[in-house]
Amino acid sequence: MAAEMIGLAPSTLVFMVLGLTLMAFVWGRFRYDLVALTALLASVMLGLVPADSAFAGFGHPAVITVAAVLVLSRGFERSGVVDIISNQVLKVGDRLILQLLVLVGTVVVLSGIMNNVGALALLLPVAMRLAREHDTSPSILLMPLAFGSLLGGLTTLIGTPPNIIISTYRGNITGENFGMFSFSPVGIAVAGAGLAFIVLIGWRLTPKRSGQSSTDEMFDTANYLVELNVTKDSKANGLTLPQLRDELEEAIPVLAVVRDDNRRAGYSFHGILQEGDILLLEAGPDELKLLEDKVGLSAIAEPEEAPDENDATTDKTTEDEADSTDARQPVNTEGLQLIEAVVRNDSMMNNRSVRQLRLNQQFGLHLVAVARDGSRLKQRLRDIRFKTGDVLLLQGSENEISDSLSTLGCLPLASRALNLGQPRKLAISIGIFALAIVAMLLDLLPAAVAMSSAAVVSLLIGVLPLRDGYQAIDGPVIVLLAAMLPVGEALETSGGADIVANTLLTLGAEWPIFISLIGLFVLTMLLSNVVNNAAAALLMAPIAASLAQGFDVSLDPFLMVVAVSASCAFLTPIGHQSNTLVLGPGGYSFGDYWKLGLPLSIVVLIVALPAILWVWPL
Repeated sequence: MAAEMIGLAPSTLVFMVLGLTLMAFVWGRFRYDLVALTALLASVMLGLVPADSAFAGFGHPAVITVAAVLVLSRGFERSGVVDIISNQVLKVGDRLILQLLVLVGTVVVLSGIMNNVGALALLLPVAMRLAREHDTSPSILLMPLAFGSLLGGLTTLIGTPPNIIISTYRGNITGENFGMFSFSPVGIAVAGAGLAFIVLIGWRLTPKRSGQSSTDEMFDTANYLVELNVTKDSKANGLTLPQLRDELEEAIPVLAVVRDDNRRAGYSFHGILQEGDILLLEAGPDELKLLEDKVGLSAIAEPEEAPDENDATTDKTTEDEADSTDARQPVNTEGLQLIEAVVRNDSMMNNRSVRQLRLNQQFGLHLVAVARDGSRLKQRLRDIRFKTGDVLLLQGSENEISDSLSTLGCLPLASRALNLGQPRKLAISIGIFALAIVAMLLDLLPAAVAMSSAAVVSLLIGVLPLRDGYQAIDGPVIVLLAAMLPVGEALETSGGADIVANTLLTLGAEWPIFISLIGLFVLTMLLSNVVNNAAAALLMAPIAASLAQGFDVSLDPFLMVVAVSASCAFLTPIGHQSNTLVLGPGGYSFGDYWKLGLPLSIVVLIVALPAILWVWPL
């Protein structure tokens, strides 16, 4: 009705909605779940999606399965698997090829049995520790690790959301979904070829960041620590630390308070500052001037400049040994619980500041420093709005910091004087997961019911606390899927998918079908690099089905082409959450990804298409 009133065909309106949606995805001004929800509501208003089925996507089996897999993945994270993996991986020695083989190979295997972002989250701290212990740049390890998580997701139904979407779409058309391991023959071939390319050749194409580990360079806080003396006339005299922060209107973290040669961590000091107290804090020139002007705190000694890069470790060690009375000690001191963490894509910190989050009051955390795109931000901490991939240096209570990071949506990279051990319930987690897989393989339960049952049992027996279970469900991804499913169906019901397919059929009329499959593969892969891979699969599945119908051939190879190519977003940091997650810790720029991503994409294309046609003939 709305389409007739406007005077445009439904297919034209669908293309307009999708075009604007894709532009909004690429622009990035609004989060992708909000964009998807807006597209859904616009489709309803235009009569493209029936109003009574607008929100049917929230109960769609694909959405339920994705949510359940996310909960199960978090259970693996909490089960102690990271400790087991870390202990084994750290035994590989200092040979870079062997490090890459073990790291990337492990993430490929894990990504097949759990959400690939969760698998990357497990291995990311291990890679950072490996880089530090062997004095190598994490930039060499992290991009291959992220790409490996994408490759591993191709191997099973639950490895990545596009596989679940394509399986469900096939079920809607043929009445039979793809099974748990239907993706395995092609996925294993592609993942194996990709792994071999990355380990033998690809890592040489990654940017080589100078120095040791990028986070060590970004957060060499010993070079910025200063001592400020509380004098009799200081306005700070008689104030508590929270009152001091209120006076400053600035979240300058006090790392420690020294009184009568006794050092107490700032987060645990709740008394009143007195004459003679020494505050140990991290501050730049602007903050020092602010401290002196507003509360009368003066520096005991000027902050030292960073030593020469080549002699940094030697100079610091010699300085510490030569003068044990020097109070400007390295950060890793007793009582100063510091941890480095990266902001995840689903973090509540995104686009919010320290003051909005009330990090200290609500979470007991002090923000010490922030790094973005491989370099430390110099602006005032209170003015920083956090972004996905930001690396934070935080201070907090050892007993509470793990829960605080989990609530905030931050992934710990490496800790200093801090142990983040989790309960060892790995065997129980694996047992529950194995039963769900058996139920699926024997057709006792559909995937959505089997995975949901496994998730519920994990919560009931305490493998994962209920609060963590809810936090594990990536709300933006769920909303994106639920909103775009009806829009994707509108592309099909309006005839839009047939129009695109007929255009491709006309262009490829004189070519073999194989050429059309290449075009479909490349188009989907390019789309997945600018929008969420699940959205790419949702949009391209109806077009693939129309192409198969137009050629009067089997549907399966066309759907498999979409499944594989939608998960191969190697060209940009925004194409997949795994790519974004390593952006900050690896010190990468936007243009770094295609250098390894483009040749890897070509390798995937060359291996995947023959494998698809061999396993799923036309």
